Amino acid sequence: MGALTPIGNDVHEFQAGLAASKVGFNPISHFDASETGITLAGELTDFEPLTRLGKKDLRRMDTFSQYAVYATAEAIEQAGITEENTEAEQLGVIYGSGIGGLTTIQEQVTKMNEKGPQRVSPMFVPTAISNMASGNIAIRYHAKNICTTIVTACASGTNAIGEAFRQIKEGRAQVMITGGSEASINEIGIAGFAALSTLSTATDPTKASLPFDANRLGFVMGEGAGTLILESLEHAQARGAEILGEVVGYGATSDAYHMTSPDPAGTQAARAMQLAIDEADVTPAQVGYVNAHGTATMGNDSAESAAINQVFGQDSDVLVSSTKSMTGHLLGAAGAIEAVATISALQAGQLPVNVGLTEQDPNCDVNLVNDDNRNTAVDYAISNSFGFGGHNAVLAFRKWAD
Repeated sequence: MGALTPIGNDVHEFQAGLAASKVGFNPISHFDASETGITLAGELTDFEPLTRLGKKDLRRMDTFSQYAVYATAEAIEQAGITEENTEAEQLGVIYGSGIGGLTTIQEQVTKMNEKGPQRVSPMFVPTAISNMASGNIAIRYHAKNICTTIVTACASGTNAIGEAFRQIKEGRAQVMITGGSEASINEIGIAGFAALSTLSTATDPTKASLPFDANRLGFVMGEGAGTLILESLEHAQARGAEILGEVVGYGATSDAYHMTSPDPAGTQAARAMQLAIDEADVTPAQVGYVNAHGTATMGNDSAESAAINQVFGQDSDVLVSSTKSMTGHLLGAAGAIEAVATISALQAGQLPVNVGLTEQDPNCDVNLVNDDNRNTAVDYAISNSFGFGGHNAVLAFRKWAD
């Protein structure tokens, strides 16, 4: 696994941040945000891209691609994938991004308007297009199986992992590089989401992102990337790999309801969860933890709570938390870092707390993780992601045991 997040620039730091209930929000520094009405974001801190990327990479990649390649370098190194132990034609890439090269788009459109179309960079298109995170990863690691990009808004990372899982399960590849990346803390990104009234206007980091709280204000924009290396069991065992966890199910549905709002009934979100659990060949009662999408927006949290209760029952013991209370919302990368968080919870027997909650919304009547119940060992967990356009994606994970 590889992780680049507002609470840690590698998996170890990310796990430590989750364990410490660290909140990764600070005043926006990437640009002057004073006119947007938004103060806080989950920016990366102390990020040194040159530790894994070359100067040429920085010049020829949008920030979202840099993040993706950086997190992938950590994951590949940890997994021990090499050209000697993995055939290039058995190694594929399915990666997600909700928006892609938004920073490059903003910069080049501004340059065109100020200096004319002849000043637009020849690298504009190959750095801005959303598929270039996948493309750059494949080029770097000589991955010659499928190389494709999933763009399903905030479900992108989870859909990417699920489709990579399918690729291996169907025997089309032995190893897949998968995950999601996003870099949208820029003027157009913040202004655009602020115009939708989805962003938190809080100035206190501890009160900015409050999933399932009655006083929630919206989400905090985050940035970063998460990468998973998925591998068939046979291939992993043959090369003596350290196995971190198992993907056992994937469900994907559509609300077919509204461009930005989830269906308040949560019917199709619930069906996506059930599909993932069914593919895992377990019952809902065997699932101990739900890493919720939990954006801290009014509509999402109540609809997701309704969906969770449809699957698990109104008074179930399943524990729920949203790690967006710490990281903010990484859009297309959210599901990827949340997959890392979910697998880490299974490994450690410690669940991430739903940080910041002071008054649970009665319309969000789920059993939230807190400091008293966090030390709960579970064997199965699911991770939810729901995107604009009605995209619902759910992954089911199992704690690894030989």
